[in-house]
Amino acid sequence: MGATGSGKTSFINMASQSSLRVGSSLESCTLDIQLANPFTLDGCNITLIDTPGFDDTTRSDSDILQLIASFLSLSYEQGHALSGIIYVHRISDVKMGGMSRRNFSLFRKLCGDNAMKNVAIVTTRWDCVQPDVGKSRELELTNNDAFFKPVLDLGAKMMRHQPQTPDGTQAILRRLIKNQPVALQIQEELVDRQLHLSQTMAGAELGKEQLEQVERHRKIPRRRRNSKWSAKHWRIQFDE
Repeated sequence: MGATGSGKTSFINMASQSSLRVGSSLESCTLDIQLANPFTLDGCNITLIDTPGFDDTTRSDSDILQLIASFLSLSYEQGHALSGIIYVHRISDVKMGGMSRRNFSLFRKLCGDNAMKNVAIVTTRWDCVQPDVGKSRELELTNNDAFFKPVLDLGAKMMRHQPQTPDGTQAILRRLIKNQPVALQIQEELVDRQLHLSQTMAGAELGKEQLEQVERHRKIPRRRRNSKWSAKHWRIQFDE
């Protein structure tokens, strides 16, 4: 998981020798859940799963959440659990702004704190920054409570995808494949507790965000409003 353009699909293709579509523009390419070619590493059978980012250019965040939640629920009902969950973040980003923080917040709500021990935060695009700049950003991400420190304290790992080679991807996967598989919070909420998606921690977080956006929009003077940005546009909608 991770933001659009963070390098999720490239990482998966490199690790699995798959050919999932990779974006070369600002438009999202991962429109659906994609399963990479299964492969074996150190005797473990691995299937990597590619998901669209919550800042997708073609679908709403509620659509993306429903897509991911449906896949995870079905997988959980079939007896599958995840040994590792990778969150990809570009170290080339000058700052971790509001969009990046909210994406990671949704990721954390979806996974739940109990699953953080199976999470790897993988930083990419090290070839796009000077080493000292990248190291400084990495330290801030690691030590700042507003960024990744809280989940690292819960057992998540932070790793560099460096070098960006098959050996580099395998080094990261080796840190995850021996983990005890774990159910994600949203899987337990939807399957075990039979909650509606809007009642889950991730769904409630997204709904709260969108209501706040509606409220901010209402405070804009009428002459500055664009008619298409109405409360109806922001209303969170989950299929029954």
